[in-house]
Amino acid sequence: MSTKRDQIIDTTCQLMEVQGYHATGLNQILAESGAPKGSLYYYFPAGKEELTIEAVARSARAIEQRISLVMADSDDPITAVPTFITLLAQQVAASNFSAGGPITAIAVESASTNERLREACRQAYQSWQDVFAEKLRQGGFSAARSRRLSAVIIAALEGGIILSRSQQSIQPLLDVAEEVELLLRGGP
Repeated sequence: MSTKRDQIIDTTCQLMEVQGYHATGLNQILAESGAPKGSLYYYFPAGKEELTIEAVARSARAIEQRISLVMADSDDPITAVPTFITLLAQQVAASNFSAGGPITAIAVESASTNERLREACRQAYQSWQDVFAEKLRQGGFSAARSRRLSAVIIAALEGGIILSRSQQSIQPLLDVAEEVELLLRGGP
């Protein structure tokens, strides 16, 4: 059962993924979550920044779980990583290109102006990189190469999502999946 606190966080996740940090106001979060104003400050006494940090963490955990599930479906990272990217492309399309990259807008908007939000985004991206890096290590890539490749994968994913959303096409993400596969086929 979802609590009011969970509803507020989930609504924040959805709105910030679509609109970004600055365009998402507390009144909109309250209205769309159905929570009374007092509950927002009860659960998040530090306001929007604290709520956003919670939303980033929740989104990060959900995506980390999705990555982990897809990585577990195949022994071979050369298959698993492109499969994840292709599934992500389908999810972006299913959202009518309004979702995908739940951390991106917050990271771009706050990286140079809010240290706490920047750190929350850094941790989110790092958790995803760690899952990819572990899969690559299991597939025979060195630890150093796995770390570098995982950064390339995240960067390509984020860029592919931005291009897919702006072009209203999954082709950029499909291109990323194909190129990442070719990169990984190059070997450890």
